[in-house]
Amino acid sequence: MEDRPDKIVFLDPDTDEESEFFVLEQTCIAGVSYLLVAEDDEEDCDAYILRELRTDEDDIIYEIVEDDGELAAITKVFGELLEDIEFDF
Repeated sequence: MEDRPDKIVFLDPDTDEESEFFVLEQTCIAGVSYLLVAEDDEEDCDAYILRELRTDEDDIIYEIVEDDGELAAITKVFGELLEDIEFDF
């Protein structure tokens, strides 16, 4: 059986629109969880790094990492975890 990444569905609370992503990797740095997700599980596709946030209701919310310094640091970690993936900004 082929080893395929898991899928995760996100719900936009403003539009109630669902988006499906493939989870390529997960890591935790300084107590913060991050996901590396992609729109497709094929080569040369858009990928996003998401930071996990928790709300008072124990809901989990993810937001796209956009801060250049944080993005560079987390990208380096994911690059070490997944040696066969190359990131282009």
